[in-house]
Amino acid sequence: MRPTSLLPILLTPLTLAQNTTIRYMPFGDSITEIVCWRAKLWEKLQATPWNSSAVNFVGSGKSESQVGCKDTKYDRDNEGHSGFLAIDIANKGQLDGWLKTNPADVVTMHLGTNDIVQQNKVGGTLRYSEDLGGEEGMEGIGLAVADIIKAFTTLVGTMRTHNANMKIIVAQIIPMGTATYNPKIQDLNKAIVPWAAGLNTTASPIWVVDQYTGFSSSDLRDGVHPNDSGDTKMTNVWYPALVNAFGVVAKAEGEGKRREVEFVA
Repeated sequence: MRPTSLLPILLTPLTLAQNTTIRYMPFGDSITEIVCWRAKLWEKLQATPWNSSAVNFVGSGKSESQVGCKDTKYDRDNEGHSGFLAIDIANKGQLDGWLKTNPADVVTMHLGTNDIVQQNKVGGTLRYSEDLGGEEGMEGIGLAVADIIKAFTTLVGTMRTHNANMKIIVAQIIPMGTATYNPKIQDLNKAIVPWAAGLNTTASPIWVVDQYTGFSSSDLRDGVHPNDSGDTKMTNVWYPALVNAFGVVAKAEGEGKRREVEFVA
């Protein structure tokens, strides 16, 4: 599975100077929180128009890999939450509070690993169903995957409630060192593509990037989280998608479109 094609949008420094800072939220679980790909990504952006003067990383956390990242000055803000399930974040409405505190224009989302691991612990073998409650195209892929996709739909809805023009980049998630989980991860990754296409809009596009292909167990430091080579691979996948998304936001702002929906208590 390869990333969807991304058309580059080139903007002059004058165009950027006329726009407010773009707010970027790295959102996910521990593979977003206790990692160094965010540091590597920030470093890579500094040589582009999307440096720290143009893009502000946002989120309630500042954690990084326990082994430490080489860059000590990068913008550590993120919305990664170790151990969290996509299903729980959606059902508890947690993203709503996070976005109220830290509004965003662009979100990257890498979620689903904990859902698959926990489902396996609780349910053992994946159960299958001919009818998964009206989720079109979800028949036969397993209840855990269908539930994760349903949670993703809720999360996208929350993002768009806070910002009708939210640009969303969703990852087909990385494999795990325990190979028995990877078929289920591949099921989720396959389901993400048609799901994203079904929710994609002009105002709030959803781009899918492939963090799975080319990622191996040697890119993991503990069977779950990326090591230095894994962080580099993840950075290189996020980077073109984010450059594209930032360009789309800046172009829209140059045309005077509103960035976010005003929250009414």
